[in-house]
Amino acid sequence: MAAHVASTQPVPAKPQHPLRERNFRLLLTGTTISLIGDQCYIVALPWLVLQMTGSAVAMGTMLMAAAIPRAVLMLLGGAISDRISPRKILMSTASTRTVLVAAIAVLIWFHALNIQELYALAFLFGVADAFALPAMSAFLPSLIKREQLVAGNSALQTSVQLSMIAGPAPAGFLVKAFGAAWAFFLDAISFLFIIAALWALPDPPQSQTGPKKALWHSIGEGLQIVAKDAQLRSLIIIATAINFCIAGPVGVGLAYLTKIRFGSPAAYGATLSALGVGAVLGTTLSGLVKVRRRGYLILTMGVVIGLCLAPMGMMWRLWEMSALMFVIGLTAGLSNVHIVSWIQQRVEAAVRGRIMSVVMTSNVGLMPFSLAVAGVMVAWSPKWTFLLAGALMVASCAVAALQKPVREIQ
Repeated sequence: MAAHVASTQPVPAKPQHPLRERNFRLLLTGTTISLIGDQCYIVALPWLVLQMTGSAVAMGTMLMAAAIPRAVLMLLGGAISDRISPRKILMSTASTRTVLVAAIAVLIWFHALNIQELYALAFLFGVADAFALPAMSAFLPSLIKREQLVAGNSALQTSVQLSMIAGPAPAGFLVKAFGAAWAFFLDAISFLFIIAALWALPDPPQSQTGPKKALWHSIGEGLQIVAKDAQLRSLIIIATAINFCIAGPVGVGLAYLTKIRFGSPAAYGATLSALGVGAVLGTTLSGLVKVRRRGYLILTMGVVIGLCLAPMGMMWRLWEMSALMFVIGLTAGLSNVHIVSWIQQRVEAAVRGRIMSVVMTSNVGLMPFSLAVAGVMVAWSPKWTFLLAGALMVASCAVAALQKPVREIQ
């Protein structure tokens, strides 16, 4: 399996920023417009569900309808993106989403929408995510040079974070002023921009030659590559630990803490805003600051996240909690960009989709479990929920730091 892993060479001192590349600018522009449009969907969907059912349980099951196929099919999506052009996969998933949200908009417009159609929409969006996410990670390295990947991922992730900060409020106003149908129509229109960008971009060179192996064999091959590579395996464990320790405690525990201590949804929103601003700064800095000892950086950032999570349950001032969330967002954004970029640089194109799908499955697949565990633990003790999450984060980094290959990641 060693033949599948490319050696890691020192990066040039001053690589040209990918924004100077026409193909990357096309991808970034189309993706950004599509992400902004997605905020209309993200705001309008729960509003519709609550308007039609008045049930928080229905909202939860709607989220699960998207999360389950996303987690179950992610490895399959990665294997297929190594066989078929990831560009064509992205065009197919974007086109499918366009048709789906436009159909929902039409049903709302004619007052013919039933809750079953929304469940189907969520499920099919989850299926599309399972194929689109690994395809995007496999496609990006074909557009820019290896030494530009950190800056490229930084720009894309910054776009994601900014859309999540700036998009929901205008989307909420749109739904309130003009109705949910227009929100879905605008989301459908936004997908046309990423489709147009992908249409103008080239297909990556075919990485597989000879007879193709069975899909399940291809998936197993990707898992074996991860299992036999100590550096790759350890970074995936660190990334999984970061997402597992943040998703549940922040998604459940932080909401609970702000409710019982401040009694205001605005307090919860303030802490999430601090997290988002920190994440934007972290992803931006990752593309501007050159790092030579990437292993030490990622391990240090993981420890910082753990040390910020641990005391969260003992904070009684909003500014203290917001400050900790800002640091968590900054360090998570910085480390995630370098983890993804290092994996893209290290892994050959022939297996890149499968390896990235393993990374995403380990994160996405455990997220519902993290939320469930946090829900049980918060009911027992919010303080211990955050203490244990922080301790788990620090312990994961300590175990990884004991391995010399991880410390030597460049």
